[in-house]
Amino acid sequence: MNDAIKVAVIYGSVREGRFGDTVGQWVVKQIQRREAFAPVVIDPAAEPASAFAERLDEADAFVVVTPEYNHSYPAALKALIDAYKAEWQAKPVAFVSYGGASGGLRAVEHLRHVFAELHAVGIRDGVMFPNAWEQFDEQGQPLQAQRYERGMQTVLARLAWWAETLRQGRAERDYAQAVMLD
Repeated sequence: MNDAIKVAVIYGSVREGRFGDTVGQWVVKQIQRREAFAPVVIDPAAEPASAFAERLDEADAFVVVTPEYNHSYPAALKALIDAYKAEWQAKPVAFVSYGGASGGLRAVEHLRHVFAELHAVGIRDGVMFPNAWEQFDEQGQPLQAQRYERGMQTVLARLAWWAETLRQGRAERDYAQAVMLD
């Protein structure tokens, strides 16, 4: 599908033994099940932040998969985000978070401000896994699969709407020109 929405799935953790691989792989599978999307994984544990310029620029939308560390998101994710600017602009960002009792919600709240500053559009809906290590079976599938799949379906429906709308807007007028006076 030529007009598939290119979704960059960004892994937020670089820790050895991270649980993010389990959550991230589930997210990618959810996206792959929908013909409207073409996912690509951005993993700062696998490559340096400087390696992602082209993939981020080509992306129509982003799904950030983040843990919560110390009531916020990981430093490696911040470094990746801060390494780029125009690549984020006028594109939607959805969040899938995981962690302890809060399920990563505090990390997402911090990320919303960061992405707003970069002129990205944060999607209101998200998926969060509280006490994440207790939410998945040995095969990496959520124990309450229907619940999380339903949440992801909502996230991806909203993400598709914003991605298509903003892609059309960027095609009609370069976002950098939005502040230029006519």
